[in-house]
Amino acid sequence: MTRRSLALGGLAAVVLGVLLVLLVPRTDAPPPRAATVDSSVQGCAVRAVEVPGAAASGLEVRPLCALPPEAATVWAQIRAGGPFRYDRDGVTFGNRERILPAQRSGYYREYTVPTPGEGDRGARRLVTGGPGGPAQELYYTGDHYVSFVVVDVEARS
Repeated sequence: MTRRSLALGGLAAVVLGVLLVLLVPRTDAPPPRAATVDSSVQGCAVRAVEVPGAAASGLEVRPLCALPPEAATVWAQIRAGGPFRYDRDGVTFGNRERILPAQRSGYYREYTVPTPGEGDRGARRLVTGGPGGPAQELYYTGDHYVSFVVVDVEARS
């Protein structure tokens, strides 16, 4: 075999491995965690009602007022239908990390939460979820999809 054919074979193996990871359903997914509430942040308080997405995801709930202030600005833009700062805002979020509850393609949309001083889109996102129309669920990640919290948009400080 030539070096080129070995390299192509190795590349094909890598591509196949990536496809398998993305397409084969996980059976070892951990069971959903109980939803927890973080109401201790700077006087912000989560409402004592069910926040959309909390029970199904088992993720921690945080009030919008406890997130970076840019998140509230982006949430207002989402509710108004734009305009958005980045071309990728509003694209389908694929949930490849499988942290959010499993839904059909197109259920989740992602929006950039700007990071002051960052030269690109940075790692912060709001992800909305719902069957069309206005978002019913809102999630925040500050670490580019490594972790999420459910956002309580009605909480007040």
